[in-house]
This record gives sequence, C-alpha cells and structure tokens, in this order.
Amino acid sequence: MSIQQYQLTQKGGPFALTKVPLPKPGPGQVSIRPRAVALNGIDWKNLAFGAIIRSYPAVLGIDASGVVEAVGEGVTAFKAGDEVMSYAHGIIGQGAFAEVYTVAQHEVAKKPSGLSFEQAVSLPVIFLTAAATIVVGLNVELPGLSKLSNPNQPKSILVLGGSSGVGASAIQLLRIALPSVTIITTSSAPHHAHLKSLGANVVLERSAQSDAAALKAATPGGAGVDAVIDTVGAGPDSPAVFEAIKADGPKLYALVVTRPDAKLPAGLQSTLVGAENILKQEPTALQYLVKIVEEGKFKLPIKIEVVGKGFEAIEKGLGRFPANVSGTKLVVTL
Repeated sequence: MSIQQYQLTQKGGPFALTKVPLPKPGPGQVSIRPRAVALNGIDWKNLAFGAIIRSYPAVLGIDASGVVEAVGEGVTAFKAGDEVMSYAHGIIGQGAFAEVYTVAQHEVAKKPSGLSFEQAVSLPVIFLTAAATIVVGLNVELPGLSKLSNPNQPKSILVLGGSSGVGASAIQLLRIALPSVTIITTSSAPHHAHLKSLGANVVLERSAQSDAAALKAATPGGAGVDAVIDTVGAGPDSPAVFEAIKADGPKLYALVVTRPDAKLPAGLQSTLVGAENILKQEPTALQYLVKIVEEGKFKLPIKIEVVGKGFEAIEKGLGRFPANVSGTKLVVTL
C-alpha cells in the first residue's frame, strides 16, 4: 500500500506530491493520518534557505493533528481511530506533510475535547518551546509537569516577542508557574490588550527593546529584570535588553533556537532551547498541555487562519512568510 508525501525536492522548491510506501510504526511509535497541519517559520526557513535540511527530498511540517492510523508494539495509550495532535520531525525533513507520518508515542497526545483539528494543530510546537524556555531555560517549575529545586526564582521576567505563538504561550505558562511574578513583554500595539488578558503585567511597544530606561521602568522599583525569554532572537540586535537586566540578579536568558548562532554578552546564564529539550526532560509534556487546556488554564495563544485545503495550499501559505504572520498561526486543512 502507498501514500502521498508532499516532498520538498530541493532548496527553494519546488514541492512534489510523490507516492511512497505506507509507513509502519515500530516499537513505541504511532502513525497518524493528519487532518490539519500548521505552517511554522522553520518550515519557511527550510524551504527558502535549507536552514537545517541536509538532504532531499525532504518532508517538512512540525505540527499536525489527525487520527491514529496504527500503533507499534508496546503502545497502550493510543489506538487506531483516536483523534490526536503531535509534534513531528519536519525540522530535519521527516515531517507531517504527508497522508500518513510516524512519530514516537511521547510526541503524541489526545486532541483536547472541544478543539477542532485546526485549533489543536496550532498548539504543540509553540507550547513545547515555551515550556522549554521556562523549565529548561529558566529552571522554573511548572506545577504538575516538572519538579525542580531552584531557590532563586526570578521576580521579574521580560518576554521578547510576546505576540509570537511561543511568547503568548510563555506568558500563560509563567503565570501558572509563578503567580506573583512581574511579566513584561514587547509587541506591536494591536496585540497589547490580548497579551494582558493572557497574564502580562506590562506590555511595551517593540521599540522599547532599544530603550533600557523604558524596560527598567517597567520592573519593580526600576531595578531591572531577573530573566529574559527571547522568543524571536531580538536581544542580540538590541543591546538595551542586556542593559535592562538586573546587575545583581540571576541574569537568566532563555533563547529560542531561531537564532542558534546569536552572540550574547558574557556573564549571562544563557540557554538555547527548543521543543526537543522539554520532550527529552519531561516526556509527558503534551499530556500536560491537554490537561491545562481542558481545565481552562491555557487558551489558544494566537489567532488561527486557515489558508486553504489540501497539500497544494501549503506552498501558498508558506509564501506568507516572513511578513504578514504576526500574532497568527497559519493552518492548512487536509
């Protein structure tokens, strides 16, 4: 039996819809027939620049939701027909832009009740990355997921790129992890009210990233921030961000892997993080996501726009990057 994969044939494209054998799940694996896939910045970077892809043809796609096709030996949490969402390996060319794809069981979770496939597919990667910035990057415990012993908890945290999916997710998770922490974030004006509704104390214009005085003024006593979560790689281009870090604080800096080669000042406790980090440290992370969504503690962080139906809509949707996607998750229905 064969399926179709939407393969990227070379850097820059084109894509080709190609028949390949139906993948079979191995021990501990789950194969999924996606009903919706999300489009992410890394998909565009891999298409345009071959950012991480090293061989072709490649199958992109790191977020998907759909129905379990089959399970491998030892898998008991899922069965054929279950509605699920998952993280997939499109970052290295083994992703979800296919009629059926296969992942490890800890990269899958039941679709939250009440969410459509298109809503659910917007969550896995941005949640996992945000959780990694907090648990791995800042060494802060997420109640019900991680157990960490860190007596020096940050009292004020700056989230750069609050209107991104990772930024809006991190704000919500910080409010769960540290109910009394001061959360400061940056975004363009249209997103300010939404980010405050998610838990941010202060929302500043993006231009404040170049104004150390404005950033410090937003912190308790004007002392500066204890920690920075940089979801968009903005800090390395904005020296004022580092000037706003409290001189005698923990100086924590969690940088999402969008800028793996970024140069940071000496003296920071910096960590480069992505979705894989939290999955390795906390394999039940996606199940935790389902729990907090169903308890009403975690809302869809950004708006969803369905850009089309069918594999051919993927290339058109990726053409929207890097502009015109602020505060929006682009989704394709399959």
